[in-house]
Amino acid sequence: MKTLITTILVTLGWVVPALAASGEGVAKGSSMLLILFLGFLALIVVFQFIPGLVLFFSMLRGMFTAAPKNAHVTHEKK
Repeated sequence: MKTLITTILVTLGWVVPALAASGEGVAKGSSMLLILFLGFLALIVVFQFIPGLVLFFSMLRGMFTAAPKNAHVTHEKK
């Protein structure tokens, strides 16, 4: 029984990718909606990347510039 189940699983493991790779029924070219959707996703990435760069460079500027002379740290006593 165990060898039968193993044989079935191995056979399915070989047959399913072969059926999936047949290429039957695949549309030729890309539809306009797909192109618009991918363009929309690209715009989202770009518009999130720009503020990220601004924050990154402002962090670098804050790390590598000297603190003002009159700045001091206050400690609260509890």
